[in-house]
Amino acid sequence: MTTCQTIECILARGELHALFQPVVALQQGGIMGYEGLIRGPSDSPLHAPQKLLAEAARAGCLFELDLLCRRVILARFAELGLQGRLFLNVNPDVLADRNAVHGMTLQLLQENGIAAEQVVIELTEQQPIHEYDIMREAVRHYREMGFAIALDDLGAGYSCLRHWSELRPDYVKIDMHFVQNVHNDPVKRHFLHSIREIAHSLGTRLIAEGIETEAEYEVVRSLEIPYGQGYHFARPAANPPRELRCLVRHRGGEMSRLRHRGETVAVLAQTNPTTSPEQPLGTTVSRFQAEPGLHCLPVIHDGCPVGIIRRHDILALYSQRFSRELHDRSPIRFFMKRDPLLVCQDQPLEQLSETLTARDTVDDEFIIIDGEGQYVGVGRLLELLRRITALQVRYARYANPLTQLPGSVPVNEHVDRLIELGVPFVVAYCDLDNFKPFNDYYGYARGDQVICALGDILRSVQEETEDFLGHVGGDDFILVLTGDQWRRQCREVLDRFAVSVTGFYDEAERRMGGIHTLDRRGEERFFPLLSLSIGAVQVCPGGFRSHLEISQRASEVKCRAKEEAGNTLFLDRRMARGDTMTGFAIESACRSESLVQP
Repeated sequence: MTTCQTIECILARGELHALFQPVVALQQGGIMGYEGLIRGPSDSPLHAPQKLLAEAARAGCLFELDLLCRRVILARFAELGLQGRLFLNVNPDVLADRNAVHGMTLQLLQENGIAAEQVVIELTEQQPIHEYDIMREAVRHYREMGFAIALDDLGAGYSCLRHWSELRPDYVKIDMHFVQNVHNDPVKRHFLHSIREIAHSLGTRLIAEGIETEAEYEVVRSLEIPYGQGYHFARPAANPPRELRCLVRHRGGEMSRLRHRGETVAVLAQTNPTTSPEQPLGTTVSRFQAEPGLHCLPVIHDGCPVGIIRRHDILALYSQRFSRELHDRSPIRFFMKRDPLLVCQDQPLEQLSETLTARDTVDDEFIIIDGEGQYVGVGRLLELLRRITALQVRYARYANPLTQLPGSVPVNEHVDRLIELGVPFVVAYCDLDNFKPFNDYYGYARGDQVICALGDILRSVQEETEDFLGHVGGDDFILVLTGDQWRRQCREVLDRFAVSVTGFYDEAERRMGGIHTLDRRGEERFFPLLSLSIGAVQVCPGGFRSHLEISQRASEVKCRAKEEAGNTLFLDRRMARGDTMTGFAIESACRSESLVQP
């Protein structure tokens, strides 16, 4: 190893470069953040991160390498103007080092204009953790500064489940072993299902790593794992994508989150004869010859589909010379199609339609499975087209033309359905402050950019199956949240908007902190930078009779939020139906949480 290629030389010269890989919100179809990755000099034996870490450990300079990695990644993230979360890999040994200099990460964030709430400390396990007391204290210290915590490679390390129990991370990344070929492996699907149940009960958000194919993506998404990462979306890159073409088709897919009866794939399931992998070819052909209306036979093993036999394929094979003599008694598994399209019965019809549209070839039938990968029935393309056409007509009637988000009618229907189900939820009314003067000053095109950007931020915080986002006109959005993390989700919206807002202004207005323009009375005045007001109403079972009562309450609370300067979350404490407090009493029943950016 030459002098210029030693770890000491690399650290002295800062010869590291950053790459970023998107972390995708699988249910909403957007980028929620990026993992920052590091590489050594391209012509060096220490180009790979594993070799860098091993050499730094040998040389006793792990802390110096870790600090340089953070510096390089944070600077590049800020330089690119990337939005969303930044997952920052940190060695637990460095995090728990009592001799380490504290506060360096916050200093680097301040130098690059990045909020701590935007950063996720991702613990990468190179060695087993022995001193959990020290690690818990280190994690608590970082959390108090505003960072979130992620645990990397669940299922691949030394004691991952104990780490999860001891450190209580906000995110857990599932090792790619459980994701690769998951569409053909029922055991892996069982593991993912169990991990999802544990995560849900602990309030942890899962990220599936190593998604490389459309089939893996569809299965992971159908299991309602919220986030994913892998080559199917994008490889690590020095200048990563801001939007993924494979996910653009999911924009506006919030409509599919209205899981009314009859709008999921389950309604397409039809009973159909099946066969086992060991059934002889001759017997299978006889079944098709005896039943002219039989178009396919799913091949089932232990309740799970492992292939499919299609009428035209098998009869064409059997008609070839000597096929009967050679293969009549051979098991059908030698002739079946081994990668049929498997569709979860809980999948929205729109998502299935988009999946089929993206495929190069589409068969007339597909196999429908449940969440455990068990066979349910056969779906037919023609029936899907009939139903999807009816849904599209209805959705187009109510969708906002700018953001393609559902309008007030679907929002009201969704709220009424949650009331009927008797589940608690929160309605967050989101409204921009100073938007009209901004729109008048810069023009409607830039105003539309702001509205679309806010829509993307709101999309990114949806986590639960029943979370719902609507665009009810102008710069007004309604966010319906059903999990117990709704406060954090609202604050995350405010934080992300505060980080992105300066990018909508020209340099001169950024320096002034706002714009000089005419107000509604035609008088010139100064308007500060755009901010966001959120009025949140908690809805408990029996507290409201319909969306009409909730809408009125949300409007009142939103107006109180707009009375506060800056980015504000205003919480309504009133619960009971019939509580008609007004004026000053509303203020005493609400609590303002102002997150004003200086």
